[in-house]
Amino acid sequence: MLYQKEITLSTHGHKDMHRLDDLIQDIVTESDIEQGVVHVFNVGSTACIGMIEFEPGLEKDLPKILDTLIPPGRFYGHEQAWHDGNTHSHLQATMMGPDLTVPIRGQSLVLGTWQQIIHLECDVKPRTRTIIVTVMG
Repeated sequence: MLYQKEITLSTHGHKDMHRLDDLIQDIVTESDIEQGVVHVFNVGSTACIGMIEFEPGLEKDLPKILDTLIPPGRFYGHEQAWHDGNTHSHLQATMMGPDLTVPIRGQSLVLGTWQQIIHLECDVKPRTRTIIVTVMG
């Protein structure tokens, strides 16, 4: 069986992080699928889906380390072509990845105590994001 639904998310720009696991759990519950997996996919190339302990310190630390590894700047090839200031956004989102798959057991997400599913906006300006949630089982 397959069940699919979209989440629409408004972001405030670079470093804006949102917790998604409660919304995803609601979709899993709606699906009536007892056992299987849920796949979460961000549509777009400048934001990502991940898993982290969603707490204020890590909410700041993750974007900070991404900016350290792949800093904003005007020296990238993409920037030379488009001049839009978001090359680091594309690269950070690529490094983190656009999707995540989580097991389902007994109509519940199988997550550890400190594992929460997050969406991280890497782009430099606010966006309306579409996240596709597909439940399979």
